[in-house]
Amino acid sequence: MSRARALSLMIAAVFTACFAAACAQPQPAAPPDTRAADEAAVRATDAEWSKTAATKDVEKTISYYTDDAILLAPGAPPVVGRDELRKAWQRMLAAPGLHLTTAPISVEVARSGELAWEVGSFQVKTLDHAGKASTQSGKFVLVWKKQGDGSWKVAADTNGNDR
Repeated sequence: MSRARALSLMIAAVFTACFAAACAQPQPAAPPDTRAADEAAVRATDAEWSKTAATKDVEKTISYYTDDAILLAPGAPPVVGRDELRKAWQRMLAAPGLHLTTAPISVEVARSGELAWEVGSFQVKTLDHAGKASTQSGKFVLVWKKQGDGSWKVAADTNGNDR
């Protein structure tokens, strides 16, 4: 066998061995499926948020949002960012006789564990200027985003009235 042919065969053998070794490397394990735990965490955080809103503590209430969150409410322009959320929640929490209740219907967590979405219903009771009670009910969708510390915050909040 010629020296050139032997060299070509040796290079081919080394390439094949390296390729086979690379293919045989174990693939990284898929991240663990934490959806059940994440769903429980979102539900618990949502329950805390509802209790916080009932205290009418604006700063604590908006702390459940990401810094760049968006609120889309019927009949109002989009509310984007913490400063605008603060103003919107100040107005809402200042409503006379305010009583807000929410009821989650479902919470789904993405397989990646980075996002979750919640669908639910709400009821808002207030008093008008004459002291007459008024009740609005509707539905909402929240998009939750997992934070670097493992906590969950709302990145998008939208709702609509039933009527």
